[in-house]
Amino acid sequence: MVSATYDGFPAAVGVSRLRVYDWPTVNCGRLPRPSRRAVLAVAAVGLGTALTGTLSACSAASGDTSGITLRFSWWGNDDRAARTEKAVRLFEKEHPGVTVRTSNSDFGSYLQKLATQAAGGGVPDVVQLDYRQISQYAGGKAIMPLDGAIKGRTIRTSDMDQDFLRTGTYKGRQFALPMGRGITGYAYDSAVYKKAGIPTPRPSWTWQDWAEANKKIAALGLKSPDGRPYTGSNDGGDNEDVFETWLRSRGKNLYADQTELGFNEDDLTAFWSFRDRLRREGAIAQARDTVQAGSTETSPIGRRLAAADFTWDAPFPGYTALLGEDIHFAPVPTTDGRQGAYFKPSMLLGIGANSKHPQEAAQLIDFLLNDPRAGDILGFSRSTPPNRKIAARVAKTLEGPEREIYDYAQTMEKYGLDAPPTAPPPGDLAIQTALNRGYQRVMYGMATPRQAAREFIDEANRELES
Repeated sequence: MVSATYDGFPAAVGVSRLRVYDWPTVNCGRLPRPSRRAVLAVAAVGLGTALTGTLSACSAASGDTSGITLRFSWWGNDDRAARTEKAVRLFEKEHPGVTVRTSNSDFGSYLQKLATQAAGGGVPDVVQLDYRQISQYAGGKAIMPLDGAIKGRTIRTSDMDQDFLRTGTYKGRQFALPMGRGITGYAYDSAVYKKAGIPTPRPSWTWQDWAEANKKIAALGLKSPDGRPYTGSNDGGDNEDVFETWLRSRGKNLYADQTELGFNEDDLTAFWSFRDRLRREGAIAQARDTVQAGSTETSPIGRRLAAADFTWDAPFPGYTALLGEDIHFAPVPTTDGRQGAYFKPSMLLGIGANSKHPQEAAQLIDFLLNDPRAGDILGFSRSTPPNRKIAARVAKTLEGPEREIYDYAQTMEKYGLDAPPTAPPPGDLAIQTALNRGYQRVMYGMATPRQAAREFIDEANRELES
C-alpha cells in the first residue's frame, strides 16, 4: 500500500512559546533570537519546530515595495518546479520592485531543512506546508495567522469551499491555505476485475464488497512475474490513511481534538482483524510485500502482485504510466453506504512568523491561489486547485488519467462526503509510525490484533499527553 506523502514532525518537547503579533502588526526593531532551550529541543529530535518572536512588517507600514525580496520554498518534482517558477515570474512582473527568491527540493530534504529554519526563526516568507505540519508550526508560532489578511481581502477565499479551508486551521484560527484538493481512492486493474466477474466499483460499494472482490481475484489462480500467487489488493493495515477512511465510514475520527484520540481499542482491533483474516486467506498481499512498498513501483500492484492499491488522486497517473490503460480509479469502500473519504489538502501555503514583508507575502499567496493566469500555469500539479472557478477552467484542458481523477472528485462530491477534520495534532507523525509498527507485529505473528491495538492505544495516548 503506497501511503500518500502527508508527513509532519513530532512535537519538540520544551520549546519556548514566544508571542507573535497578529496581522499586520508593525515592529521594525531587531528580531528576537530563539532561546537556547528551543534550539536544543529541536536538535534533540532532529525535527520539530522552534519558536520565533515578534512579527516585523516594515513594508506594510511604509507602502514602499521597491527593493523587497520574498523567500518562497516548496517541495515537488521538476514539472511542479518549472510551473511554479513561471507563475512566480509572472507575479514579479505584476508587482514591480518585488523579487521572489525560490527554493525547491524533494519532500524529505525539504521538511528537514524547514525544521532547521524554524529553529533559527528563519521560516521563509511564503512556505509550502504539509497537512500534518500545521499544528506543529502554528502551535510553535513559526507561522503567522492569516485571518487579518483574509478579512481584509489581501487573500481572497470566496471561491473556495469553507469546510475545506478548516484543514489549515489551528485552535480556530487560519494559519495556512490549501494549494490543492486531493481525495483517496483505489487504483485497480479493470481487466482483472472483469475477468473475475467483479462489477465496476461504485461510490456506495462496501468494505465487504471489497473483501469479496479480493477473494474472487485470488481464486483466479493468476501468477505474478516471479511465480507467486496474485492477490486482490495490498493490505493497508499499516496505513493511517486507510484506517482513517475506514473509521470515518463508521462515524468516527482519528482524533477527537488536539489531545485525544477519536477511536478506541475495539475499533482498531476490528480493523486489524479484518485485514489479518484476509491476508491469512491469501486475498490480499503478504507481509513481506506490504512492508517493502515505498512507492508505486515497489507496491504489490506496481510489481504485478495484486490488482488494486489504495492511493491518492494526485499520484494516480503514475499507475497508468507504469501499468497501462487498464488501470482506473475507484471509490474507497463504504460502511453501509457511508463514505469515509474526504477532501484533504495536498499541501498548504503559510507565511513565516518573522517575515519582514507579510503584506507582499500574502499577495503572492493570493496570486498563486486566485489569479486565473497562475491557475493556467500551475494546472493540476498540486492536485485540484482549491479555487472552484480556476479548477473548472483548467479542467477543460485535462485528458486521460488527469481527467479521470477530476471527474472522480466531482462524482464523490455529488455522492456526499463529510466535512474534513482540522489539521491533526503535532504528535500525529509519531502516532502514524506507531500504527505501522503495531500492524507489522500482527502481520508477523508477534501479537494478536487485540494485543497490538492495546499497545498502540497506550503509546498514542502518551504521545498526545506529552
